[in-house]
Amino acid sequence: MDKFIIQKSCRLKGRVRVSGAKNSCLALMAASLLTDEPLELNNVPNLVDVRTMTRVLENMGVGISRSEPGKLSLDSSRAEGLKAPYDLVRKMRASYYVLGPLTARKGKAEVSLPGGCAIGQRPIDLHLKGLSMLGAEISTSGGYIYVRADRLNGARINLTGQSGSSVGATVNVLMAATLARGVTVLEGAAAEPEIVDLAWMLKAMGAKVEGAGTDVITIEGVASLGGASHTVIPDRIETGTFAVAAAITGGDVVIADCCPEHVQSVTDLLENLGVKIEKARKTLLVRAGGEMPAFELCTAPYPGFPTDMQAQFCALATQAEGTSVIEENIFEHRTLHVSELARFGADIKVSGRKIIVRGPTPLSSAPVMASDLRASAALVLAALVADGSSEIHRIYHLDRGYEHLEVKLARLGVKIMRVST
Repeated sequence: MDKFIIQKSCRLKGRVRVSGAKNSCLALMAASLLTDEPLELNNVPNLVDVRTMTRVLENMGVGISRSEPGKLSLDSSRAEGLKAPYDLVRKMRASYYVLGPLTARKGKAEVSLPGGCAIGQRPIDLHLKGLSMLGAEISTSGGYIYVRADRLNGARINLTGQSGSSVGATVNVLMAATLARGVTVLEGAAAEPEIVDLAWMLKAMGAKVEGAGTDVITIEGVASLGGASHTVIPDRIETGTFAVAAAITGGDVVIADCCPEHVQSVTDLLENLGVKIEKARKTLLVRAGGEMPAFELCTAPYPGFPTDMQAQFCALATQAEGTSVIEENIFEHRTLHVSELARFGADIKVSGRKIIVRGPTPLSSAPVMASDLRASAALVLAALVADGSSEIHRIYHLDRGYEHLEVKLARLGVKIMRVST
């Protein structure tokens, strides 16, 4: 099992390229099940989660090849499998994205109940509600979900959950509705850029989709979909993470091949903290200012502040002047990084859904344990400003969502090593 050893860093400086969006890529890959024709994806990140989704699809008979770095070709013309087994699904929650496409095209699906990061309850009731309202029959047995449908029919479906819109449910029901008879209207739909990216590719495949990027998406079902070539959008969470890395180290970093409009809530907050940000069409220049004031933030569905950036801002808050209050409104247990940040010497505690951080606090090196993907990123950020040499264990979480993170950080001046234990 690998770990990172990170030395306290000086100001990060240089240029870093953002990889393709993991959360978008996984849905796009699952969409290959909707057609017999080849699908080509570009800007595909080389990540553990992408490799896991590859295994899920190959297990169903999808032919997948990577002709060159960043390019993935998928061919479902001979795919006959209907089952996503527990051994694969337990490693990555997004494996259940195959539910919608399989039901729509094959009329059957068998998918293990999902796994993923330990950040609280993430029920898939909205996914099943949406498929049920399209006409699918759903049952569960032995830890598996069984979905059956002779033919799906359009419906008006509200996907609003307890924490707002559901990205996963929107992905699944949107894909299923493309092949349903009639018109489907998704109310309370997620508006995240990853949904827009999926909708653009589905339209290139021949789907009739309108309203993606708003809370109401209308889909007119078609008889079949064709192949397409599509480029995955840049990863907005990786973009935000590098922006925080520049800010926490007092750095000067050019973040290339990104979408500045996708991280507006993150850059707005950084600018309020005195960080200077210059935006171009595909580039962000992030220049740290002087002392940062304390801040408050609340996570919310897009375009609100992303829950996937909450942990990184907890690390940043340790270097801000005063008491920062960070409220997590999406996942009730997304606070496991708090105890590990405290091992660095952070003055940080949890109070209900709020994380209270007092700063600025000099951090010192420590061995720490990552609990999930974004918590891992927060620990790396803290290690950049902690005196001495820190060890980040269980970095397999990081490998799920950050492509070659240690290489990119090293190019910005970080002394970082990956060590196998």
